[in-house]
Amino acid sequence: MKQPSTEQIRLDKWLWAARFYKTRSMAREMIDGGKVHYNGQRTKLGKIVELNATVRLRQGNDERTIEILEISGQRRGAPEAQRLYRETEISLEQREKVAQARKMNALTMPHPERRPDKKERRTLLKFKQTNSHESS
Repeated sequence: MKQPSTEQIRLDKWLWAARFYKTRSMAREMIDGGKVHYNGQRTKLGKIVELNATVRLRQGNDERTIEILEISGQRRGAPEAQRLYRETEISLEQREKVAQARKMNALTMPHPERRPDKKERRTLLKFKQTNSHESS
C-alpha cells in the first residue's frame, strides 16, 4: 500500500477507506454531526488527513481514539484497512470497560420470554400509575 507523499485525502474519504463507516455519506453525516474529532477539535468534511494525527470517532456505543499511520483513498479488505491506523491503548481499555458494563447490565436486567398479554399489560400500567402517584 505504497503511496506518494503528495497524496491528499479528505477525512470523510479516509474514514470510509479505513472501514470505520460503510459509506462515504455516512462518514460525512458523522463528521457534520460532531461525532468525529480531528486532533482534539471538531472538524469539517474537507479536512486533509495528515500522518500521525489523532482522530476520535464514535461508532454506535463505542468511542475510539486512533492514530493515522498511512493515508489511502481506496477502500480495500479489512486486513489492509487496519494497517492505516492504530488504536491507542487508553481507547482500547475504555472500550473494554464499556463492553463489560453493557454485558453486566444485560445480565442484571434479563428480557422476558414473551410479551405481556392484555391482562398483564393492564396490571403493569395500574402498578406504574399507583407508584407514580405515591412518589409525587
